[in-house]
Amino acid sequence: MKQTFLRHVGIVAFALAAVLNVSADPIPDAFKQNGFAVGAQAYTFNRFSVFEAIEKTAEAGGKVIEFFPGQKLTKDEPNIKWGHTASEEVIVRVEKKLAEHGIKAANYGVVSGKDQAEWEQIFKFAKRLKLYGVTTEQVDKLDIIEPLVKQHDIRVGIHDHPRQVKNPNYRVWDPHYIVEVTKDRDARIGACADTGHWQTSGLDPLYCIKVLKGRVISAHLKDKTEFGPQAHEVPTGTGVGRMALVLAELKAQGFEGNISIEFEYNWDHSVPEVTQCISFIRNHGK
Repeated sequence: MKQTFLRHVGIVAFALAAVLNVSADPIPDAFKQNGFAVGAQAYTFNRFSVFEAIEKTAEAGGKVIEFFPGQKLTKDEPNIKWGHTASEEVIVRVEKKLAEHGIKAANYGVVSGKDQAEWEQIFKFAKRLKLYGVTTEQVDKLDIIEPLVKQHDIRVGIHDHPRQVKNPNYRVWDPHYIVEVTKDRDARIGACADTGHWQTSGLDPLYCIKVLKGRVISAHLKDKTEFGPQAHEVPTGTGVGRMALVLAELKAQGFEGNISIEFEYNWDHSVPEVTQCISFIRNHGK
């Protein structure tokens, strides 16, 4: 009788823990600066290789990196592409390069999967790299994605590109739409907040972050010269995006995701600007 009771208690405790565990492990503090896990989105260095992107992220002062699919592995191996189809041998090489520079792989995207099988492959890749999250725009695949989020305990952020005036079916630029499509989903599904693309769409990043309260999974932090499609990117804190207030709001919301500096300007020589962006976050509020 006693053994049966204890076994029952154990089962109940396990089930309760499973219910309460709606959030994956946070990014370790060792990879955070001023409370934020900040580094580069490798797309910032898309004219270079994965290995060079890791080197440049470290040079700029980043502690984490967000990869994207299809980048060449090294400058001497342009035909070897990085992403969720990579071999175990390639993954090990990238892990060694990350460890060499003290960088943690935190996220992967923006990525799409054509079907269930490919999305399973994406999540297995993310789990293998111990990623915090995956970034996508495929809201039409959430019925496939949500069970994988629960199975692998990995977050998914829905990314926003600028509003497409000639394509009203493209709606992820609007934070209200992201709230609509995620409100009844697992708490680990939310937004990858691209503040620069919001500015291009004429939206105030601070307002958008507040709309998405509780659903901001990760961020592509950008600042721009002005609102609208004619603007270009500038170092964080020097544009119109009110980045100091955005960071303060993220902290107030208990944001634990990665902040990726995705600097889409001065492509060949952007390390100084990326350094300035990371420094702004490191010194925020001080």
